[in-house]
Amino acid sequence: MRILIVMGTRPEAIKMAPLIRELSARKEVFPRVAVCLTGQHRELIDPVMSLFELPVHHNLNLMRPRQTINDITCAVLTGVDDVILGEKPDMVLYHGDTTTAFAAALAAFYAKVPSGHIEAGLRTGDKWRPFPEEMNRRMIDHMCDWRYAPTNASRDNLLRELIPARRILVTGNTVVDALRYIAALPHRFDDPVLEAMGSERPMMLVTAHRRESFGGPMSGIIAALTEIARRNPGVDILFPVHPNPSVRAAVEPLRGLPGLHLIEPVDYVQFIHLLKRARLALTDSGGIQEEAPSLGVPVLVMRDVTERPEAVTAGMARLVGTDPERIVAAVEELLHDDALHAAMKGRPGPYGDGHAAIHIADHLETLAKKK
Repeated sequence: MRILIVMGTRPEAIKMAPLIRELSARKEVFPRVAVCLTGQHRELIDPVMSLFELPVHHNLNLMRPRQTINDITCAVLTGVDDVILGEKPDMVLYHGDTTTAFAAALAAFYAKVPSGHIEAGLRTGDKWRPFPEEMNRRMIDHMCDWRYAPTNASRDNLLRELIPARRILVTGNTVVDALRYIAALPHRFDDPVLEAMGSERPMMLVTAHRRESFGGPMSGIIAALTEIARRNPGVDILFPVHPNPSVRAAVEPLRGLPGLHLIEPVDYVQFIHLLKRARLALTDSGGIQEEAPSLGVPVLVMRDVTERPEAVTAGMARLVGTDPERIVAAVEELLHDDALHAAMKGRPGPYGDGHAAIHIADHLETLAKKK
């Protein structure tokens, strides 16, 4: 079986890395595992490719200044179609809910090439939240041939949409595979400020970058962080700022606040080692909702709905929205209530056994042998 894997963002690369490595190790079954990058996160994905020693066979390098979602979708659709024509894969694989994943699924569908969706079945039930990811993943799951669901809840979402059970496989989440690999690597920060983070003072790790957070919600987040910094001078607030210009402009009022550190994005190894040290994570990210619980770090999610309810159900995460008062209250409770912190921290992660890539590769190998 010839495989084509399409990726565009750093989270996609992180979560697909264990699968690429597993498939590439089975050369007798998968003689060609071609990796296509679209360039959606051009400056963030290269370190991940180096970290996991992943090959790049095609780099579409599609990003241009001031592109719209329509521009990206059309460019990925056309670019991936050309790659499919050249590679002639037996299976196209993509991950998650990005514009890259949606356009790759559409290209495979148009080319009548079977495809598989890694991390299938995530739903909020609201097509506008998150935008455009919720509709991306819904449409992907109705175009693809195989759905690799990370949890039973994700499988149940697919079954409710009348997707046949025989086309769904519950595998766990490949992010746990990646985390186990990264967390075991020895690491020391070159920056003494980062090296000290979490060792002498409590540290909370913050990320905010979703399109749905732009405007009023981001203003609420900034107001909350300002108040948290004011009330908690003994706590370090570490905020790696996403390169999106809208995010960078929004966080400028935070610059110079005591204890609040705005830093450039760090590579994945550094990020995971910082997350391991954090007292808590405050985020609107989907990936951190999986990574933090898997590392035993309580997480507060700055959204009103989530497609990853498993950690909330397990008591390891809370939805706090973007209202400043609600965020401040939740953060202060986790900072100062040791019993609550211990209760949220001391639970098993809900996202699998760390062998998701093996489960997916085993299924693909079974399909290959039936050809």
